[in-house]
Amino acid sequence: MDVAFLIGRIIVGLYWLFSGIRHFTGLSMTAGYAASKGVPAPKLAVAGSGLLLIIGGLSLGLGYKPLVGVIAICLFLIPVSLMIHNFWAVQDPMQRMGEMVNFTKNVALLGSTLMFLAIPLPWPYSV
Repeated sequence: MDVAFLIGRIIVGLYWLFSGIRHFTGLSMTAGYAASKGVPAPKLAVAGSGLLLIIGGLSLGLGYKPLVGVIAICLFLIPVSLMIHNFWAVQDPMQRMGEMVNFTKNVALLGSTLMFLAIPLPWPYSV
């Protein structure tokens, strides 16, 4: 089971890490989308959220200070879910459905991220 946990941890860590990197490689485009959703200081917000994702991804993937990683991911997911994927404020039915999918996906990711807190430390094969 330790190896399965390690493999899963690496997959999840890479997911968050690559998501954070994409925040920087597509900064202008992502900031434009954030601005269209009413996010204040969108470039700064996208860069800050990208940094949270990178910290969270590295922390969880490496097993180094996982509490920090969980907090970073939660600090990303909660405001993004509420501000960017606020399906309840969208009038167009197709757009609303897309935002609802992303909102519920983020809620599931939040739940799975919080479950990392139940795993005793130190994690197997951690840095």
